[in-house]
Amino acid sequence: MQFGIFTVGDVTPDPTTGRVPSEHERIKAMLAIAQKAEEVGLDVFATGEHHNRPFVPSSPTTMLGYIAARTEKLVLSTSTTLITTNDPVKIAEDFAMLQHVADGRVDLMMGRGNTGPVYPWFGKDIRDGIDLAIENYALLRRLWDEDVVTWKGKFRTPLQSFTSTPRPLDGVAPFVWHGSIRSPEIAEQAAYYGDGFFHNNIFWPASHTEQMVNLYRQRYAHYGHGTPEQAIVGLGGQVFMRKNSQDAVREFRPYFDNAPVYGHGPSLEEFTSQTPLTVGSPQQVIERTLSFRDYAGDYQRQLFLMDHAGLPLKTVLEQLDLLGEEVVPVLRKEFARLRPAGVPDAPTHAARVAAAQDEAQDKAQEQEVRA
Repeated sequence: MQFGIFTVGDVTPDPTTGRVPSEHERIKAMLAIAQKAEEVGLDVFATGEHHNRPFVPSSPTTMLGYIAARTEKLVLSTSTTLITTNDPVKIAEDFAMLQHVADGRVDLMMGRGNTGPVYPWFGKDIRDGIDLAIENYALLRRLWDEDVVTWKGKFRTPLQSFTSTPRPLDGVAPFVWHGSIRSPEIAEQAAYYGDGFFHNNIFWPASHTEQMVNLYRQRYAHYGHGTPEQAIVGLGGQVFMRKNSQDAVREFRPYFDNAPVYGHGPSLEEFTSQTPLTVGSPQQVIERTLSFRDYAGDYQRQLFLMDHAGLPLKTVLEQLDLLGEEVVPVLRKEFARLRPAGVPDAPTHAARVAAAQDEAQDKAQEQEVRA
C-alpha cells in the first residue's frame, strides 16, 4: 500500500496573521513539501491542476519534473489532470516525457474539474463535461497504446497517421487513476479500462464514498479485470495533528473556520463527525484512517491533504514529520496485517513492465504451440 500527500496549491491568507503568501512563495513551499515527503518516507506526492485563483499549480508536469530531479523514490502524480479541457495529445506527450525524466516514477489522476468558468477559457462547454472525459480519454489510451493513430471524434480535429512522442517508457504508459467525488460515469470509465479509481474522501460522508467505491468494484469485475476485491482503489483524507488532541483542535480551528472551501459553514466538530477530516493526535489519525477499510475495503493508495487553508510552511513540515514518524509506519503494518491474500499491491512502473513482459512471453508461447 502506498501513502502520500496531495496538494491543491491554494494561496490563502493565514487567518492568525493576515499574511498572504506570494505565488512564488507558495510554489516554492509546494516543492519543499514534496522533498520533505520523500525525506520522511512517504511514497507519493500529487499535485492538482488549476487555472483559477486562488490556486497556482497550472502546469503539473513542470512542477513534477523539477521534483523528479531532486528525489529518488517518490512516485510523482497528479491529483487532478483535466481530461476535459486539456488536449489528449498534449497529455500523452507531456506525461510520457515526464516518465522518461523520472525513470518511470509517474502516474496521473484524470478528473473533469469542478470549476465551471475554466471550460470556456479552454474553448469547451461544461455541459459536455462527461462526454469530453469519455472521448478524450479513449483517444489518450490509443495515443499511448498504438504507435500510429488515425482518429476522428466530436471535440477536436481529426488525426491522420499520428505518432505521439516520446513513446511511453519501456512501452508501458503511466498508470491512470480516475478521480471523482460524485459522478458514477467516471467510476464506470475507470472500471471499463481496468484503471484505478480515486475518491477524494474529504467532503462527503462515508456512506457516499462506500457507494461510489462499491460501484467501481462491481463494474471492474463485470468487465473481466478480476474480482471486486482486486480493483485498484485510492482514497484521500485530511488531517491535522499535534501530540495532544486539544492542541490540534485549538490550533487548526481558525484555519478551518476561514478556509475558502468549507469555512463559514458547519463547525469543526460537525465536520469531523460527518466527514473523514481528522483533527487530533497521531493515534486518532491512525484509528480513523484504519476505519476507511470498513467501508472502502482493502485499497492501494492513501493520500492526505495537509498544506491548505493558509497553514504556514513550518507547520506543514511539522505535520509531515508526525505523519512519517508516528502515523504511516503503524498504518503500513496494520493494513498489511489485515490485507487478505489476493488483494493486489499498488501499481508501479516496474511491476507493470514485468507484467507486460510476462504477457508478451505467454502470447509468444501460445503462437509456438499453434504453429
